[in-house]
Amino acid sequence: ASSAESFDLAWLDDKADAKATDKVKSEKDKEPTADERIKQLEDKLKKLDSSWTKFDDAERKKKADAANKPTFKIGGRIQADFWDFIDQSNGIGYFEHPISVSPNYGNAPEDVFAFRRIRLECQGDIPDNMLWRMQVDFNNPSSPEMKDVYLGFKELPGNQTLLIGNQKLPLGLDSLNSSRFNVFMERPEVIDAFATDYRRPGVCMYGVSDDESMNWRYGAFYLENVSNDGRYIGDARQMSINGRLAGSPWYDESTDGRGYFHWGIAGLAAKPDGNATLTDSNMNEARFSSRPEGRSQGRWFDTGPISGAQWYETVGLETILNVGPTQIVGEYQRTFMQRNGFGNTQFDGAYVYVSYFLTGEHIPYDRESGTLGRVMPYENFFLVNRRSGGHASGWGAWNVAARFSHIDLSDKDVLGGVGQAGTLALNWHWNANAKLQFDLSYGQISNHKNVGGF
Repeated sequence: ASSAESFDLAWLDDKADAKATDKVKSEKDKEPTADERIKQLEDKLKKLDSSWTKFDDAERKKKADAANKPTFKIGGRIQADFWDFIDQSNGIGYFEHPISVSPNYGNAPEDVFAFRRIRLECQGDIPDNMLWRMQVDFNNPSSPEMKDVYLGFKELPGNQTLLIGNQKLPLGLDSLNSSRFNVFMERPEVIDAFATDYRRPGVCMYGVSDDESMNWRYGAFYLENVSNDGRYIGDARQMSINGRLAGSPWYDESTDGRGYFHWGIAGLAAKPDGNATLTDSNMNEARFSSRPEGRSQGRWFDTGPISGAQWYETVGLETILNVGPTQIVGEYQRTFMQRNGFGNTQFDGAYVYVSYFLTGEHIPYDRESGTLGRVMPYENFFLVNRRSGGHASGWGAWNVAARFSHIDLSDKDVLGGVGQAGTLALNWHWNANAKLQFDLSYGQISNHKNVGGF
């Protein structure tokens, strides 16, 4: 019995092996032919093509929908200043603390630490060819100031853009340069005097030639600065017509703009209300004032409202020569004022500076706007640990500069002050978006109206 049982089990195993072999042969016989495989591949490709078409159509629809919606981009800047008035002559304190407005008259100017700019900005496009921008500064949290607040039309005939709203006056190179790219912490006195706070509400056209060798701006603006209250109230229509024409006949494209020459001429004709006073609803906007080339609390150069002012015209000349790391910049502005019942007066000012990069970089130039651009360090400043031990570091970009400036706001009965100032600057660019600036300035003031002391 035992041997028979064993025989039966072996026979069953042989039969199972035979079936398995037949199954394998059958499956081999069922393998698809080459034509069948090609057909299967074609079916898969059709399915893939159909899926891709659906995906592509969906993406096109998304882009089409996005093109019909306004866009939004956010940005901002933070700038903090510390100013130390390390030395001053007797009487300087009266510019900062006049007897008429301060119980601390005559005291020396205090040191200042302040957030110079805490600026939040938003901008974007509106279909089909409109744009918008809104910029608010919170450096004084209790009283924010609006800066660029406008909308406009782009891609107009002649490579032009029209902006409507609060925007920079087309007067002076340094005022049009962004505060992010300034070589010096404080703008020159003449720029601050003839275009105080730089922005006014108005309508302005911007254009550039096809080869970008010429650019222009022209428009009409209110004279009143509305940065704090955001509105103009009055019937006097104190306004100006402004224009600027600039060009870059030499721009070395082979070195990506390490060499260029810029020239510009700008001007305005303004109609203030010289019969109004600061207490009237129509305030007298015939007034020019400026801080010294340091962040003082008050404006040490100040004509006050000029009585009898009927018209005034300002003309400005500007130039830049940049050769590699070296740059020379200069501007001159002069204002002619016609007055009713008083003698006509004239005021002027100028500055020139030389800038040099110790690390070899250069200051870029924007040919479309005729302004200076963002410095791109060859190497960012950093200091980190190496995994293998020790430290890795970068030095950033180092720049030195020297500037001399002059301003004259005194003529006949108007004694706003005559001044000269020299400023040395050392700028350490940590990267393309951050830098540390050191300025040392020395100035003199003369021919100024009495402010209570000297």
